[in-house]
Amino acid sequence: MKDVTLAKHDLQTMDQRHRTRLINSLSGFKSANLIGTCDKEGLDNLAVISSVVHLGSNPPLFGFIVRPSESRRHTLENILETKHFTINSIGAEFVRKAHQTSARYPKPISEFNAVGLTPYYDDVFPAPFVLESPLKIGLTFKEKITIESNQTQMLIGEVITIHAPKRAMMPDGYLDLEALDLVTISGLDSYHVTQRLHRLSYAKPHESLFPLTREGNPTSWEAFEFNLTHFDR
Repeated sequence: MKDVTLAKHDLQTMDQRHRTRLINSLSGFKSANLIGTCDKEGLDNLAVISSVVHLGSNPPLFGFIVRPSESRRHTLENILETKHFTINSIGAEFVRKAHQTSARYPKPISEFNAVGLTPYYDDVFPAPFVLESPLKIGLTFKEKITIESNQTQMLIGEVITIHAPKRAMMPDGYLDLEALDLVTISGLDSYHVTQRLHRLSYAKPHESLFPLTREGNPTSWEAFEFNLTHFDR
């Protein structure tokens, strides 16, 4: 089957929704998260986001994109107002509820209540977590960057608190996301589960790569294949 080649003119003349679906699929699989916020009156908000990106580890920074729109952006407004938000990974068991948060509910309606997810507040963090999420991150707002090319805005936050199952935390710091049964997103609306191939050693010039165990320990390709055949079925 022949490949399809599309030029700039083809994209410009394409139906808008068709183009949006296509372009959103080009970047590959993306993390699937719910951004939790509330306003100063305590009204909470929840929004599905596929643009979360790691920006640095010291300080620990993450960012995500807010699209330009004439309609009210409750997530953006709440973060600018309270300076706090949460990032909650989406698990396979509540994908449909998470996706439903993309509906445009009016400000007085909490997406938590509308879709059937549970807001969770710990003792010290003022923004709501998603109780059902196995990986919850609390962040303080640091800065907003406007991308001049299309007027989208990147919101950047610093990690203040993390809630994660101990069973997923490996001795070397690696967090085994697959053990948490998380999903990823492709395009705008396609959700996927994952399958780890292997962890690999730190790459160096003129040195062969070798596999690592889930815990981060060096092993051999022979041992890796044996474990894959006998224990990972």
